[in-house]
Amino acid sequence: MIVINKHIHLTDKEVELHPMRAQGVGGQHVNKVSSAIHLRFDIVASSLSDAVKQRLLDSKDSRISKEGVLIIKAQQHRTQERNKLDAIERLKDFIKKGTEVSKTRTPTKPSRSAKRKRTDSKVQRGRTKALRGKVDFE
Repeated sequence: MIVINKHIHLTDKEVELHPMRAQGVGGQHVNKVSSAIHLRFDIVASSLSDAVKQRLLDSKDSRISKEGVLIIKAQQHRTQERNKLDAIERLKDFIKKGTEVSKTRTPTKPSRSAKRKRTDSKVQRGRTKALRGKVDFE
């Protein structure tokens, strides 16, 4: 059981964890130990609410495949157990971001005094530039 928050829980059947060999440099041991983890989470078939599913699928995350499967690859740590925990934490963070609803922006207008200050400063700047012209001594 994976607990995201007090309202959202995922069963172990919804998350697939596959061990694999990690990429990158290493010694002789790296070629025989599967310490990296591929986490696969099917968003469409999950027990999440439809609104959360839609927000997750609408996100522009490159880890989501066309079929709606989130794939997280964890290979930062040396042990398989730490990589499992890392992948699950990243899944939790991803789902938490999907549950947050962003506020809609309410457009505002500048006040009358702000408009007046802006035009006054533009006029003053224009006068300063006008005084930089050539001086006629006649």
